[in-house]
Amino acid sequence: MELGVLLMAIWLKNYSVYGKRKLWAAAKRAGEDVGREQVARIMRQLGIRGASRAKRRFTTHADATHHRAPDLVKRNFTASRPDELWVADFTYCSTWSGVIYVAFVIDVFSRRIVGWKASRSMTADLVIAALDMAAWMRRHSSLEHLTCHTDAG
Repeated sequence: MELGVLLMAIWLKNYSVYGKRKLWAAAKRAGEDVGREQVARIMRQLGIRGASRAKRRFTTHADATHHRAPDLVKRNFTASRPDELWVADFTYCSTWSGVIYVAFVIDVFSRRIVGWKASRSMTADLVIAALDMAAWMRRHSSLEHLTCHTDAG
C-alpha cells in the first residue's frame, strides 16, 4: 500500500485528529519504516492536519495595585443555616457559537445555586446580576447576617 494512502486511512480512522507525531507512531505500528518529518511532508501534500487544542482563556487579570478585601470566612466554607454564607464565582464555557461566561452564587448550607447569569462578555455587571438574582430569589429571607465570599478573581 502506498504510504500516502496508508496515512490518509489512519488519519480518517482516527476521526481526522491525528497530527504528525501520532500519525507517525501509528504508521510505525503498522510496520512502515518512515520518518516523522516524512510523515509531516506527506500530510502537507495531502492537505491534512491534526486537530489543535483551543488556546487557554485567562479569566483573571490580577492588578497588583488593587487592595484585596479580607477573607471573612478564613477558608472555612461551612454554614449552620441557609443564607449564612454564599460563595460567588464565574467560569466560561466554549460553545459552537463562541464563549459564554457564567457567574453563579451558591448557598453553602444547601449547596444550591441561588443566582446565576450568563453573558457573552466578562464584565462586573455579569457578577452583579448573579448577586441580584440571588437576593431576589431569597427576598422572603433575612439577609442581615449574610456573608458573601468570592475568590477575588
